[in-house]
Amino acid sequence: MSLYTSTRRKLENVTATQAILKGLSDEGGLFIPTEIPSIDFKLEEVLAWDYKELAYRVIKLFFEDIEAQDLRYCIEHAYDEKFDDKEITPLVTVQSANFLELFHGPTIAFKDMALTILPYFMLTSKKYNKESKDIVILTATSGDTGKAALEGFANVEGTKIIIFFPEDGVSEVQKRQMVTQEGNNTLVIGVKGNFDDCQTGVKEIFADRAFEQEVAEKNYKFSSANSINIGRLVPQVVYYFSAYAKLVRENKIKMGQPMNVVVPTGNFGNILAAYYAKHMGLPIQKFICASNTNKVLFDFFQKGTYDRNRDFHLTISPSMDILISSNLERLLYHISGGDAENVVKMMDELRTQGKYTITESMKSGLSDFYGGYADDETTKAYIKKVYEEENYLMDTHTAVAYAVYDKYMKETNDTVPSVIISTASPYKFTSSVMTALDSKFENIDDFTLLEEMHALIKGDMPKAMDQIATKEIKHKTVCETREMKHIVSSFLV
Repeated sequence: MSLYTSTRRKLENVTATQAILKGLSDEGGLFIPTEIPSIDFKLEEVLAWDYKELAYRVIKLFFEDIEAQDLRYCIEHAYDEKFDDKEITPLVTVQSANFLELFHGPTIAFKDMALTILPYFMLTSKKYNKESKDIVILTATSGDTGKAALEGFANVEGTKIIIFFPEDGVSEVQKRQMVTQEGNNTLVIGVKGNFDDCQTGVKEIFADRAFEQEVAEKNYKFSSANSINIGRLVPQVVYYFSAYAKLVRENKIKMGQPMNVVVPTGNFGNILAAYYAKHMGLPIQKFICASNTNKVLFDFFQKGTYDRNRDFHLTISPSMDILISSNLERLLYHISGGDAENVVKMMDELRTQGKYTITESMKSGLSDFYGGYADDETTKAYIKKVYEEENYLMDTHTAVAYAVYDKYMKETNDTVPSVIISTASPYKFTSSVMTALDSKFENIDDFTLLEEMHALIKGDMPKAMDQIATKEIKHKTVCETREMKHIVSSFLV
């Protein structure tokens, strides 16, 4: 049976459902499989499977303690008519690139790929472990995770969900999606700070053993919907297999040949899922990691030093405005050969000094990664260029990825076909995208620009945008980071 351990301590191994329920280990580490499983099917078989079957075949290798009928139930109810494309993750090809669109779910962002299924995993895990307490999902978001988690957990019996987001660090559409959320088990809070402040505050709450006991006495148990939860990360592995199958079906590559993946990256979960896919047996040659002006990951891949001691930039790709990439900790564990003591040392250095440096042997484990970044002006230029030349409209995060992909191709002349991970619909960032196309759209609010964008994009406007400008705002609280724990405590009565 697949078991999980912590990145920070050699603890007694736990099952997948125990790891999903806990979210973080007791000492603050992230759960990782004791061994990344290898595929137990021939790669050729993926060509015959739809997304649901592929999800079952991949996820069951990680979550072996979930019985087959229960896992299939989770998958069937996650990837259903909530998605506006029957392929779930369509591959769109233009002359210069292949885009894997991960934004066809209910909140039009890639987080739906995991957060539509996580509530089912959570309730299944609760049942398997005879957990009587209500589960409190406590999550920080840089924009997309929040709404996707709210959509998944709203009104789910036996759960509550609390979302913290940077009050001035998300797009107007992202904010409106969250603060209009219905459901009597939901709470959305704007924080006076950036995403890292939100994330640090949430981690401190998780690590507070006295507070954990206090909420346990109220019959609650904390868990997370961030990609720090292994139940969030594993479903993301699936769509890399899906992308590969689509490239083969469309004769972009032959079965067995490698592909590259280009991933706009902030918290490192999405690209880590690709890393897991490769170690399962999927032929991926290069992980092209795309950052915005907050290029802490780019510098890490260049120098082997992770240094958050720098200015924080608010950009037009806000879901990537992150200086502490939590999931990188999992990669550090893997490339160090499972050296938990070294991971603890590096995480302590990050906390106390704001930086750490990996060993030379660990650097060799990064050879498959390429780091690049694009500033806002470059991002805008590529949005305009690709739309005008290829009639494809990218959101700001996908455009960062495209810019880095273009730079990589010019530097390397690599002939291996690449898939750009398109993480959000341009409708989520209407002002930034439309302004990139024409300066006449400056100073016009996001909601007014929805119809202007709709005129450019063929097809129906996503349901997520329906009447968003007129929905009632239900969550109005804004707090300082020091007030986060008090707000959580007040909600859990």
